[in-house]
Amino acid sequence: MIRVIIVDDDKLVRKGLISAMPWQNFGMSVVGEASNGEKALEFLDEHEVDLMLTDLSMPVMSGIELMRIVRKRYPHVHVVVLTLHQDFEYIQEAMRLGAIDYIAKVQLEKEKFEEVLGRIHNRILEHEQLRIGGLSRQDNHEDRFIVNQTYVLLSINRVSSGNPTSTWIPRYNEGVVELGHNLFLFTPSNSVEGERWLETLVKEIESRSEWAIIDLNGILDLSTQEVYGWIQEYKENDFFYDYNPTRRIIGKSIRTVDHAREDLIEDTMNLFKVNWYALEWVYQDAVYYKILEELKTYHLPQAKLIGFLYAFLDHWNNQFVKISPISVQLQDSLDSWQQVEVWFTQMRHQIRHALNKTGFSPEVIKCIMNAVVFIHEEFDHQLTATDIAKRVNMSRSYFSQCFKEIVGKSFNQYLRETRIEKAKHYLQYSNKTILWIAGNVGYEDDKYFSRSFREHTGMLPSEYRIKVQEGRVVSGK
Repeated sequence: MIRVIIVDDDKLVRKGLISAMPWQNFGMSVVGEASNGEKALEFLDEHEVDLMLTDLSMPVMSGIELMRIVRKRYPHVHVVVLTLHQDFEYIQEAMRLGAIDYIAKVQLEKEKFEEVLGRIHNRILEHEQLRIGGLSRQDNHEDRFIVNQTYVLLSINRVSSGNPTSTWIPRYNEGVVELGHNLFLFTPSNSVEGERWLETLVKEIESRSEWAIIDLNGILDLSTQEVYGWIQEYKENDFFYDYNPTRRIIGKSIRTVDHAREDLIEDTMNLFKVNWYALEWVYQDAVYYKILEELKTYHLPQAKLIGFLYAFLDHWNNQFVKISPISVQLQDSLDSWQQVEVWFTQMRHQIRHALNKTGFSPEVIKCIMNAVVFIHEEFDHQLTATDIAKRVNMSRSYFSQCFKEIVGKSFNQYLRETRIEKAKHYLQYSNKTILWIAGNVGYEDDKYFSRSFREHTGMLPSEYRIKVQEGRVVSGK
C-alpha cells in the first residue's frame, strides 16, 4: 500500500482530493493531511509516508522549501506538485528537486482522476524499478547504487515539443526514469540487457541528432541524490562542451570529471578579450585555432559564454562597421560548443570575404583595423595620423590614403566622430560637467569641444543633454 499525505493550505482542496480520487484502485491510501510545510514535517517525523502531494504556494513554509527538506530527511518519499497553471518557474524548480509529476489544479475537473493517479502510480513504479535494477536502500532510507555503471539519455535542446517518455523510450525498458525535461536515466539489471538496450537506443537516436547517451561510471555506493545532482549539473554545464553529433555515446566518470568553472577570475576574461580583439585571428589560422581552443578549455558556463560572444560582436560591429560592410550577428540558439565552432567559422569566413572585397592586401587591412582599435581605445589621448601610422608600420601618406579608402572617412574625421559619439554617451548617462567630458574625450579646450560638438550635432553639449533628458533626441543621433 502506498501511503499518501496531502499538503495544501486550502482545506477544500485537501478534502476534495481525499474524497474524489480513487486511491484504492491504485493501491494508495491517504494517511494524513497538512495545511503547511511545518505541519507536514511534523507528520512525517511520526508516520511512514511513501507519497506526498504538496502545493507550492503556502504560508509559513513554501512547497519548494518543504521539498528541499524532505529530499534530505526522507529521500524515499515521492513528491507530486499541486500547482496553478501559471507557476511554470516553480514547476521547473520542483522537477529539479526531484518531483515525479505535477497536477495543475485548474485541470482537475477536466481530467479523469483515474488518469492522474494512473500516471503518478506508473512514475512510482518506474522509480521502484530503478531501485530494483541498481539501488539498495540503507537503514536511513537513503538509496545507494550497488552497480558501478548507468546510462543517461539527454538532449541539447532545453525546450522541445512532445514527450519522449510516451513515444519511443518506454518500449525499451520500463526502468527508464525521467529526471527532468529531456533527461532520462537507465540502470540495467544485467549487462546483457544493458547492451541490448544501448544497441537499440543508439539506432533510434541516429535520426534524433540532438540526443546523446552518457555512459556514466563510478556510481558504486553513491546515493541517488549525489548521482542525480551530478547529472543535472553535467547537463547544465559540461554537456554543452562534450556534445558532438558524430559521437553519440560519451563516456564519463562521476569521480574524475571537471565541472564548469563558475567563477573565472577577471584577468582570464580580460585575456579572452585581448586575444579576440587583437584581430590576428581574422587572417592567421594558427592564431584562430589556438584562441578558439583556449576559449573551449575554460568551459565557461553557457550564459557567461553567450555574454562574452555578444560583447565581442558589439565590439566588432561598433568599431569595424565602417571597414566591413557587414554586421555580424549571433544566431538565435547555440545549444553546444560544436554549434559555437560552426558559428565562429562561418563568421570568420564572412568577415574575411567582406574585407577581401576592399582590394587591399590582408596586411594593409590588418594595419587599418589596428588603427581603428587604437582610436577607440585611446580617443581620450592626443592622437595624430603620423603617430598611428608609425605604430602600424606605414608611411604617413600611404596610411592616410588607405584609411580613407577602407574606412570611408579620413583619419581626423573618424577620430572626431568617435570622440563626439563618446561625448554623447557621457551627456546622456552621466552628470559629469562639460569640462570633464571634454577632457575625457580628448579635447584640451572645452570651448573648442563645444564648437566641434555643435558642428557635428547642430547643438551645444548642454542643449543636447537637455533634449536627451526630455526625450526629444534619440541616443546616437
